[in-house]
Amino acid sequence: MITIISSTNRTGSSTLKVAQYYQKRLRELGAEAGILSLSDLPPNLIETDLYGSRSEAFEPIQDIVTRTHKFIFIIPEYNGSYPGILKVFIDACSFPESFYEKKAALVGISSGRYGNIRGVDHFTGVCHYIHLHVLPLKIHIPSVHKELDANGNFFKDDTIKYTDEQMRKFIEF
Repeated sequence: MITIISSTNRTGSSTLKVAQYYQKRLRELGAEAGILSLSDLPPNLIETDLYGSRSEAFEPIQDIVTRTHKFIFIIPEYNGSYPGILKVFIDACSFPESFYEKKAALVGISSGRYGNIRGVDHFTGVCHYIHLHVLPLKIHIPSVHKELDANGNFFKDDTIKYTDEQMRKFIEF
């Protein structure tokens, strides 16, 4: 099972649009994938689901994570790194069954010019620590608001070429 993580809790984000694009393209490439948006996390996650506690609201999310074998993280740039809610999410998930020895692909996006290179690098370190195997081909999409058309599709040839390459390699990974 592939799960695409929209790694922000910001509503109406480009992150979710990119996650939806990946889901659609993966389906076209013959692979089914679900989306888990961090905007769907319980609002009191910090009080209820850290340090060994588990709330009823987080149980279905934990179940999705436990059943997933491959993750695609769409990671927006927040202050030169990745969103804090992504780290809280990782910390709230059960260890080791959530991520240990599973696989991941990383996609950095930003409204600026570097496509969250630094944040993807920072998150790669977290992935290695929790034994989540990362596909070597990491994608960085700068000026993401200029990359998506009105229907939420990438339309620039290079972006389509490299995201498709990443998805094909991830299916085989």
